Amino acid sequence: MNGTSYEVHPIGRVESPLTDRAAAPRQGDEGAPEAWLVFREDVREGLRELAVGAQVIVLTWFDRASHDVLVVHPRGDLARPPQGVFGTRSPDRPNPVGLHRVTVLAIDGPRVLVKDLEALDGTPIVDVKPVLDQNIAER
Repeated sequence: MNGTSYEVHPIGRVESPLTDRAAAPRQGDEGAPEAWLVFREDVREGLRELAVGAQVIVLTWFDRASHDVLVVHPRGDLARPPQGVFGTRSPDRPNPVGLHRVTVLAIDGPRVLVKDLEALDGTPIVDVKPVLDQNIAER
């Protein structure tokens, strides 16, 4: 590896009632509350094709995660054997990118209400991509 670094610039942030990492669900379908994706005004045009009911993948940057973790107990369960972080969904990892499959509930200008997002309030949004089913081949 050549040590090249890359810059990622947030396009928005999460507004959520989740503020405590220890109390947050580990996955979005484990009781995550509705949350808003609040986008910067200069990227608003990128939201044009989003629609209520659509499923999208939200990429976030876990800004409160540890970047030096390579081995974890899955789901924080010390009874489970340690595992390499790349085989888990742990937020603690060298590049703490969050991957969240969510459903769009409402759109209000640069704000998008979603369900099944377990990210904490203030988490930076890096990107949003549509969930592609097997019938969509040209996106």
